[in-house]
Amino acid sequence: MNTRKDIRNVAIIAHVDHGKTTVVDSLLKYAGQFKVKQDEAQETVLDSNPLERERGITILAKCTSVKYKDYTVNIVDTPGHADFGSEVERVLKMVDGAILMVDAVEGPMPQTRFVLRKALALGLRPIVVVNKMDRENSRPSAVVDEVFELFMELGADDKQLDFPILYASGREGWASDKLEERGTDIKPLFDAIIKYVPEPEADETKPLQMQVTMLDYNNFLGHIGIGRILNGSVNKGDNVVLLKNKGGSVNAKAVKIEKFLGLSKTETESAKAGDIVAISGLEGVDVGDTVCHPDNPIPLPPLAIDEPTISMDFFVNDSPFAGREGKFLTSRHLKARLEKEAQTNVGLKVEQLEGEGRFKVSGRGELHLTILIENMRREGFEFAVSKAEVLYKEDEKGKKLEPMEIAYIDVPEEFSGSVIQKLSNRKGELQGMTPINGGYIRLEFSIPSRGLIGYRGEFLTDTKGNGILNTIFDGYGPYKGDLSYRKQGSLIAFEAGEAITYGLFNAQERGTLFIGPGEKVYAGMVVGQTGKAEDIEINVCKKKQLTNTRSSSADEALRLTPPRILSLEQALEFIDVDELLEITPQSLRIRKRILDPTMRKRANFNKG
Repeated sequence: MNTRKDIRNVAIIAHVDHGKTTVVDSLLKYAGQFKVKQDEAQETVLDSNPLERERGITILAKCTSVKYKDYTVNIVDTPGHADFGSEVERVLKMVDGAILMVDAVEGPMPQTRFVLRKALALGLRPIVVVNKMDRENSRPSAVVDEVFELFMELGADDKQLDFPILYASGREGWASDKLEERGTDIKPLFDAIIKYVPEPEADETKPLQMQVTMLDYNNFLGHIGIGRILNGSVNKGDNVVLLKNKGGSVNAKAVKIEKFLGLSKTETESAKAGDIVAISGLEGVDVGDTVCHPDNPIPLPPLAIDEPTISMDFFVNDSPFAGREGKFLTSRHLKARLEKEAQTNVGLKVEQLEGEGRFKVSGRGELHLTILIENMRREGFEFAVSKAEVLYKEDEKGKKLEPMEIAYIDVPEEFSGSVIQKLSNRKGELQGMTPINGGYIRLEFSIPSRGLIGYRGEFLTDTKGNGILNTIFDGYGPYKGDLSYRKQGSLIAFEAGEAITYGLFNAQERGTLFIGPGEKVYAGMVVGQTGKAEDIEINVCKKKQLTNTRSSSADEALRLTPPRILSLEQALEFIDVDELLEITPQSLRIRKRILDPTMRKRANFNKG
């Protein structure tokens, strides 16, 4: 067996917010890949997308490479959120080892189980790093025991069970192989990578074989395939053939070859087995395709890509305010943007529906689709989306199946009863209840994916912001029956105009308002939420009637309750099946699908 002794390929995997990207920062710093001044200006440097930085999560898997002693260490930073789990699954195919990061306080969490199961199934022997040792209430010994139990539960073999353990603080930039000793730098982690991550199998005398595991796109160079060369070599300008994941082949050319170095890529004339590279010019490339030499087209086993579980309909904006705030408005703009996203975002599916400007966009979860919506909004797009709906399947007997989730909920004991009741009403089944640190209880639920739609905001309210909700896809199960999404109705603007203080003052008695005085509204626009189940039409543009008499004392100023301003996620959670969310670069407006009140009542009557 031929191997590359000078290379180590390793992925960093963990649950969301357990410190993967911060540890990568420390590795880059130690290897001298960026200066202190740069570091002070920006932490989590691999999270280059503005949304990643704002939300503090990794959305896209990213490659980086550092020199350590005589070795090249290729590091892949992976997402930690369950909605982007397919990214983890694919990148594990191009590495020989994995660093499993676990929080020293929280211990193994839902995504820890998911990513570890994938790593063990591929035969990897993970290095376990207990991170955030600088946190109060850290419990490293107990966390290591929990990790060991998780390895056992997932069927690890004897070699995998004998995993190396390091203790670290990514934020403070140190690691140690001894629990009782605080480290001075991150060097022990580099040493562990060299010692425990196997040398990549690589035979450059064989014909070229590289499986594409990630995609990129460049307006000048076209499609870019990223992956690890398993066998053979490739030179700039070589003709290659793409063996498609779903069958067939396409001729292509390696227009440009780049290797990863620190925070950027560097062009190279050639690459050989064991290298992780980005090859430009592979028109029509998809994840899972095999890049081969034209004379020896030998495919690699196809990659399984997770199917979407949730969908939203995207529409061209047709509200009375259409075209006032966005730059890209038409069906052509919307179609081109969604198709471009589908080229690189392999977990996404786009279908054109009947009628002009209607598209069904399917993804792995609400966050997956929310990220796309927010990116499009910032680019200047104006459009509307429907409520998220799950994608159903049928078994061999024709019975309806729906996507199921495992939900892990850490909640103060005093709020546990409310959470259990709410999730039970949403068809959730309590699987376990375990006391944890600080008066918290960890609840484990099996619940349909649709039962979680619109619940997160309610959950934060019920737990006064102290609850933590984590979910992970758990396959398809039998349909659990009908479910009501929302108990409260909407306050709907009766006429177009500008919201007036007097009209809002009268309207606020009916419920919670989403708008303040001076905001433009149109008939059919949702301006608030009622406390009752049915919708109520109100006139927020109503002015006070003037009279000829004047009271001896001035009228008291009308006092308005501050409106509830909904974020994108909150608005998507709020909308019901007969509503749309109008999205522009400047505004989020909830509206009824049918704006005309007479037609709306007729539609509701027919629906009933």
